Amino acid sequence: MQRAANSSPDASETHPRPNLHLVRTTAEMQEKQFLLRGTSPYRRASLALFLSGFATFSLLYCVQPLMPIFAADFGVSPAASSLSLSLSTGFLAFAIFCAAAVSESFGRRSLMFASLLGASVCTIACALVPSWHALLVIRALEGLLLGGVPAVAMAYLSEEIDPRGLGASMGLYIAGNAFGGMAGRVVTGTLAEFFSWRIALGSLGVLGLAAAIGFFLLLPASRNFAPRKGFDVRFHVRAWVGHIGNPALPLLFAIGFLAMGSFVTVYNYIGFRLVQPPYNLNQTELGLIFTVYLFGIAASWIAGLLGDRIGHFIVLPAGIAIAAVGVAVTLSSSLPLIVFGIVLLTSGFFVAHSVASALVGRLARGTKGHASALYLLSYYIGSSVAGSVGGYFWGADGWNAVVAFTLSLLALGMVAALTAAKLAKR
Repeated sequence: MQRAANSSPDASETHPRPNLHLVRTTAEMQEKQFLLRGTSPYRRASLALFLSGFATFSLLYCVQPLMPIFAADFGVSPAASSLSLSLSTGFLAFAIFCAAAVSESFGRRSLMFASLLGASVCTIACALVPSWHALLVIRALEGLLLGGVPAVAMAYLSEEIDPRGLGASMGLYIAGNAFGGMAGRVVTGTLAEFFSWRIALGSLGVLGLAAAIGFFLLLPASRNFAPRKGFDVRFHVRAWVGHIGNPALPLLFAIGFLAMGSFVTVYNYIGFRLVQPPYNLNQTELGLIFTVYLFGIAASWIAGLLGDRIGHFIVLPAGIAIAAVGVAVTLSSSLPLIVFGIVLLTSGFFVAHSVASALVGRLARGTKGHASALYLLSYYIGSSVAGSVGGYFWGADGWNAVVAFTLSLLALGMVAALTAAKLAKR
C-alpha cells in the first residue's frame, strides 16, 4: 500500500525491474554533488589524493633498495631482509580490511590523515632502532597505520568524482602512488650511498609528515558520504559477502593479488642480482633504476583515459601482457635490456592496476569502500606473500627461477582478466 501511494498505479506493471533500477540509479546520481573536472574543488582533491598516494607508497617501499644493506648490516638472508617490506604490506592488507569499515563510521578525511601522520612517525623511528627485530616490529606497525589510506582513498574517489571521469581520476591517484614508490626508493637509495640508511629513512619520514599536512589542508570534505552511527558488524559482513557474490569482482581481486605479487617479487630481488658481478651497481645506481616508475605514472594516467574511451576490459589484459613481456626481457644479461624489461613490467603493471581499480569502483553495487578494501586486501597480500616466497626461488636457482615464478603469476592473471570480461558482459 505504501509503495502504491508513492508511485503511479501502473508504474511497476509497465516497466520491468531492471529499468526501474536504472531510473532509480540515475535519479540518485543526479542528486549527488560530484566533483567535476576543471573546478577548484576537483583540483584540490586531485592534488590532495596525489599527496596521499605519494606519502603512502614512499613510506611503504622506501626499504626496498636497502634490503642488500640490511642483509649485510644485520647478518640476515635475502629472504629475511624482504620481511622489512613483506611485514608492512601484510599488516597493511589486514588493516585495509578493517579501515574501510571504520571509515563508514568516522569519515574518510580524518582517518586518512591520522594514518599518514602515524606512518611518518614510524619511519622516523625506524631510523633510530638498534636491532633488526625492533625494525621489523615498527615496520609491521607502520603497515597497520598505512591501511587507513588506500581503500578509503579509492572509496572517496568513487563517491565524490563524476563517474564519467572516474577512470582518469583513479589513474591520477595511482600515478601519485607510482611517484611515491619511485621517490621513496630513489631518495633512500641515494641518501644511503652518501650518508647512511638511517639518515635516508629519517629524511623520508620528515617528507611524509609534510605530505600528510598538505593532504589535510587540501582535501575537500565528503559531500556524498554520510557516516553511519555505531558499528554494525552484520552490515559490514553483508557488504563484504555481497561483493564476493558479484561474479566479476572476485576475479578482479585475484588480479590484484597476482599482478602485485609478480611486480614486487621482481623489484625485491633485482637489486640482489645487480649488486653482484658483472654489474656491481652501487646504492645510488641501484636507486636510479627505480626512476622507471616515471613510466608507471604516465601509464596509469593513459590507462585511465583509454579505459573510459575504449573499454576497461580491453585495456586490462593488454597491461598484463606488457608486464609479462617485461619480465621475460629481464632474462637478458645486458644491463640496458634488463632496465628496459623493468620499464615494460612497471608500465604494464600500472596499466593493469589502474584499470582493475576503476573496474572495482564501477562494478561494486553500493558500499564501495568495502569493495575497495577487498581488492586492496588481495593486492597487498600478493605483495607480502609472493614478495617473500620469491626469495626462496632466488635462493634455489637465481634469477631464472624468479622469472619463472612471476610469469606463472601473470599467466593466471591473464586468465582471470579474460574470464572477468566474459562475466561482466553477462
